[in-house]
Amino acid sequence: MKQRSEEGTLGIRSLLAALILTPALLHTPAHAQSVTRVENTVEIGCAFTTLRQGSDWYFPSGTPKALLWLQHGFAGTNDGMADTAQRFAAQGFLVFAPTLPSAHIYGCTLQNLGNNTDFLRNVAALFGNSADPGAGLGRSFADARTKAGRAGLALPSALVFAGHSAGGEAVPYVTEQLHAGYPAAFSRVRGLVLFDPVKSVIGDNLGGSLGPLATTGLPILAISSPPYLCNSNASGTVELVDRLARPFLGVRLTTGSHIDVEGASAPAVERLACGTPQAKNVSALQTLATGWASDFVTGSVTPGLYPGGAYYEGLRSAGTVQPLIS
Repeated sequence: MKQRSEEGTLGIRSLLAALILTPALLHTPAHAQSVTRVENTVEIGCAFTTLRQGSDWYFPSGTPKALLWLQHGFAGTNDGMADTAQRFAAQGFLVFAPTLPSAHIYGCTLQNLGNNTDFLRNVAALFGNSADPGAGLGRSFADARTKAGRAGLALPSALVFAGHSAGGEAVPYVTEQLHAGYPAAFSRVRGLVLFDPVKSVIGDNLGGSLGPLATTGLPILAISSPPYLCNSNASGTVELVDRLARPFLGVRLTTGSHIDVEGASAPAVERLACGTPQAKNVSALQTLATGWASDFVTGSVTPGLYPGGAYYEGLRSAGTVQPLIS
């Protein structure tokens, strides 16, 4: 399994490192599968207690290609991620979308309000121990698959992590905890997708994790919006560009909103505060994100999704996206 991960990483890195201008090829999404959504809970350690957090599982109709952890942002919930979660699942991913606290008396929060690192290490343990059916993630999955009528389904080995806003900081931090403490689990992580990541004002969770991850060759791509109040002036994107010396780091949606990843499921209060997502931006985000994630898993390169490809260049020529480069 480790060799498969390395082969997949090398395939994508070869394209990103060289920025090969391949012949223009149209991007054709994979056939969409029907999706079953299940709501339950997942247990996560918090100081001397255990939190039982709401979690959504999205099951594709076929055999999942990978487990995709999809994490909401600051003050959000997993309901806000439903639109994009459905899109990932329709492309063959088993999606796990938990709701993590944005405020907690013991500091067990998604973003760093003081020191949330112990809590995020416990989140990492979910994935580090995912091969154990009696551990937290395994129990939540077993319950969800029964409710979905998929009792014989196994939890996929391959992992892809994706996070929005503060979740875009938590995802790299958790990944680095796997790198440092759960090497077997880390070898199954195929790549990260960050949606307009935001750096916490306190601490260095984002930069401190991107630095070590940069040496691993793990694919990390972002889809960001222009700097403004809702994304803390693109603080997470700035950190990404500063820490990862790679020629292609993803795209910025030139007229994007911080909540584009929420799409049709964005709550009204967030639309009012951060701007209503435009259909063209949501479509571009979901097409690129699901395609990149699929490439992470297969180790292949879909030319249309990268510089030089027809779909990507069409977005760039239309002024919809700009490349993120270091």
